[in-house]
Amino acid sequence: QVQLVESGGGLVQPGGSLRLSCVASGFTFSNYVMSWYRRAPGKEREFVAQINWNGGTTNYADSVKGRFTISRDNARKMVFLQMNSLKPEDTAVYYCAANSSYWGQGTQVTVSS
Repeated sequence: QVQLVESGGGLVQPGGSLRLSCVASGFTFSNYVMSWYRRAPGKEREFVAQINWNGGTTNYADSVKGRFTISRDNARKMVFLQMNSLKPEDTAVYYCAANSSYWGQGTQVTVSS
């Protein structure tokens, strides 16, 4: 069956970095646009970043542009989110999604001193 499993979240100090990973199974990964979303406490889910099938096109929310980088490895069926210069407002549960059709269970990122 279709599965998306995120990992790499945790507690980090402001200014620090984390790398999130998402491994996919159960569908043809290379056919799908992959995205990261996040939901902060008490807020709606919001778009973070997106990457097309071959990694040639990426899009980012204005709030993370220049700090986060999305990438993918089709051979390993994985998508990544490198997060640098983290801020407390980046605290959220981060989800990966395939074409907004399939979703992972999320991984918690907490940015706090």
